[in-house]
Amino acid sequence: MEKNLKNVEWGEFEIGKIFDVYTGNLVPRDVLKQGATPRITATDSNNGIFNFYKTIQHKNYKELSNFISVSFLGSLFYHPYIASLDMKIHAIKISDRSLNKYLAEFIILCLKRTASIFSYGDQISSSDLPKKKILLPITLQGEPDYAFMEGFIKEVEQRKLKKYRNYLVKRIDQVKDFKSVASIKEKEWAEFYLNEIFTDIQRGRRLKKDDHKKGRIPYISSTAMNNGVDGFVSNTENVRFFNNCLTIANSGSVGATFYQPFSFVASDHVTKLANENFNEFIYLFISNITKRVGEKYSFNREINDQRIKKEIILLPTNNQGKPDYEYMENYIKKIEYDKLTKYLNLKLKF
Repeated sequence: MEKNLKNVEWGEFEIGKIFDVYTGNLVPRDVLKQGATPRITATDSNNGIFNFYKTIQHKNYKELSNFISVSFLGSLFYHPYIASLDMKIHAIKISDRSLNKYLAEFIILCLKRTASIFSYGDQISSSDLPKKKILLPITLQGEPDYAFMEGFIKEVEQRKLKKYRNYLVKRIDQVKDFKSVASIKEKEWAEFYLNEIFTDIQRGRRLKKDDHKKGRIPYISSTAMNNGVDGFVSNTENVRFFNNCLTIANSGSVGATFYQPFSFVASDHVTKLANENFNEFIYLFISNITKRVGEKYSFNREINDQRIKKEIILLPTNNQGKPDYEYMENYIKKIEYDKLTKYLNLKLKF
């Protein structure tokens, strides 16, 4: 029977009464030596890991394993491995049992949904956290129902794996028709101007942050993360819509290049690179090369409209000395086919 959050009873608990709570302390940076043990700090990225250090003997040095980290600002991550705690990092462990990834994921979701716990302006101290309350599913006896929590996340995982497996099967069918190609090292390469490769080069249009209207249209800017997506808007006037093209950041993360298969609003910090004869595989091949354009630029020296037309990239060529787009397409298809089939066979057996 499928587990449903609406059909389960919930109870309120003080964190300190059902969890063991620990807090890290300040350790002088000069006593920390590069090593293999992750150190958890107050960051929203990399699972909270700041760096890797050797275990040391120091009164403020604290190591734990199999715990949930809670930063003073509310970032939460599960750590099944041994890690040390930096200052402003709490650690939570279940008092009467060991955590696993399923329990941890459910508890983290509940902690995130307890809005009174986290506030940027009201950092969570070691004395405050144990007194905060959390809502959890309960048994008939009114105790936290850890069996339900674990089972619920397992069911969610299986549904997602099945959905992803179906996607992989469909995607493999789309790329399996690749032709065998020579290795990169065996190909002849030549220089080409970007305006020889792309028939449509156009910068996006400025849209001030204050003018953003919340919506579902991807807004592509100069970030090097998340395929360049810097938010979602609903603006349709005084903006530029592009689709099925590359975007290259002309400022900020200069040179960051992504293939955009969907319709989006482009900021003035990116430039569209398009050719109506290209498909996604050709775009993906070229995107990895155009990224190198940014190496000679900086935040204060952008790729303007004049400079981008003079930029040169190296591409594999055919017998006529022209860009070998057929090679590029089949090269990417083969890479994708190999990786998807390997992942499907090794990781998604259930």
